[in-house]
Amino acid sequence: MPEPRATPAVSASAPRSLTLYPAIDIRGGGAVRLTQGDYDRETAYDADPADAARRWAEGGASALHVVDLDGARSGSPQNLEVIARIADTIDIELQAGGGLRDEAAVEAVLAAGATRAVLGTRAQRDPAFVGRLAERHGGDRIVASVDGRAGNVAIEGWEQPTETPVPDLVTTLGELGVQRFVYTPVEVDGTLQGPGLEGLEEIVAACGATGGELIYSGGVGSLDDLRALARLRLPAIGGVIVGRALYEKRFSVAEALGALAGGEGA
Repeated sequence: MPEPRATPAVSASAPRSLTLYPAIDIRGGGAVRLTQGDYDRETAYDADPADAARRWAEGGASALHVVDLDGARSGSPQNLEVIARIADTIDIELQAGGGLRDEAAVEAVLAAGATRAVLGTRAQRDPAFVGRLAERHGGDRIVASVDGRAGNVAIEGWEQPTETPVPDLVTTLGELGVQRFVYTPVEVDGTLQGPGLEGLEEIVAACGATGGELIYSGGVGSLDDLRALARLRLPAIGGVIVGRALYEKRFSVAEALGALAGGEGA
């Protein structure tokens, strides 16, 4: 797999092409999507997630976001073989998470071919641990997934709310050396009803204050949604994760890339 690319400095006024991250959520060995993080509201797509990976890569995607939903729920990776098959199928960046609660699990997902390891629950419960991982592997290879409900962090596969405001956790992790974040407002995830913009500027500011990059995820259902995110011109936003809208062919990877190329004229 290719080494992660450095994130270039971008001014607040400069046009920016955001990176598209097609999402592959794995449950029971297949590619699925959940609505609002609810395991009882699942839609199945590809029986073999590697087929989805190949499709997105051939469409022009330069990165993928993979989540082991079984791992997120159980607390340890359950689909490493599937992740390894995806990594063998494509030659683009692959960030993967789900159930990465200890160092052995992080090592295992990186050994399976992931360019970056994404930690959620452990990042919220033990930021210092994630900081140590960032120091060991590089702040760009360890991604903190920060999921929010009503502005506060949600853990355990989105099922357990906390009283920690999202910007506070982002600030803490950034100060510990984490350079890349995924943020998902769970209320809109999988709904196709538009991104959750409330509070996003504050979260992005917390990320940017320590030199980090934020990848937004949740609710994207149209090219206009992608254009809206690109037009925010918030320098710390580096990419957008899109799942269900791509699977349901609301737009193609190529169209999504055009919409994210500065948000204008796509």
